[in-house]
Amino acid sequence: MLDHALGEHRRHHLSLVHVGTPGGQEEIVPVLSEEPTDHTLRTDVLAAAFARVGRRHGADRDAPAEPAREVMVWLTRTGPLELQDVDAVWLAAALAAAAEAGLDLTLVVVNRHGWWDPRTGTVTTWRRLRQR
Repeated sequence: MLDHALGEHRRHHLSLVHVGTPGGQEEIVPVLSEEPTDHTLRTDVLAAAFARVGRRHGADRDAPAEPAREVMVWLTRTGPLELQDVDAVWLAAALAAAAEAGLDLTLVVVNRHGWWDPRTGTVTTWRRLRQR
């Protein structure tokens, strides 16, 4: 959250779907409005990102890796922390890809002022983030 809040200064920027561990291993998928996508394609893209992050996560250990049972997805975008079309379509794809892989899913939407879980409605906002 801190990286996004401090690193993105433009009012309007490209939405990005992140898969992995915040501050650690992650795959980033840009959300391009001019690129046609459908639910199946988004699900396939996320399934591939889940697999890439899982392989890298297992490579960091000396012992054989156990497959991760949970995956985190966060969507960084502009706008208020309330349901938007981009949230709904990527949430549906993430739920489908996680279900196909047998993973538990955590998904949040992040802007410069906070984060929001579209499944539970939990919101956390801040006025100003500070690096500690």
